[in-house]
Amino acid sequence: MTINYTLQVQLTHYNTEFTKRTFPVVLVCDNVTNAPNLGSLFRIADAFGIQKLILCGKNIVIGRKLTKTSRATEKVVNYEICSSASAVTKTLKDEGYQIIALEITKTSKPIHNFKFSNQTPIALVIGDENFGVSESILNISNEAIHIDMFGNNSSMNVVQATNIALYEITKQLM
Repeated sequence: MTINYTLQVQLTHYNTEFTKRTFPVVLVCDNVTNAPNLGSLFRIADAFGIQKLILCGKNIVIGRKLTKTSRATEKVVNYEICSSASAVTKTLKDEGYQIIALEITKTSKPIHNFKFSNQTPIALVIGDENFGVSESILNISNEAIHIDMFGNNSSMNVVQATNIALYEITKQLM
């Protein structure tokens, strides 16, 4: 009996063969302020090839704690810092973006059943670590989506939720 084994060699940042791509997705952060979370958002913005990351709120600083977590992706991700997520969201809607809030609401749709349009650019709005997406943004959103939860907790960390959402969005837009 002959057993054939395939040698698996781990690739590095320098020899992966992923195709670089940018998706028509803007990630709007509504008062997400925790530096490690922001650093992680830079990493996933880079990983999923989003068009732009917009950090909204007061006292957002690109400092040591953020850059430690971001692993230098703040140098390659297109981003801006704004004071008002509501104003940014209104502007994006006026520019033709479909505003999708990642939030559990009475009318939100499960992300696994939601069909993302490749005809209209998407602004995905994620919310504050404690309070979620603000009501003013929910009121102007085209849709609210959520991730079904199967345990006792009703939500997850903003970064993990954003990872799942961006995976699903980019998978559908490919």
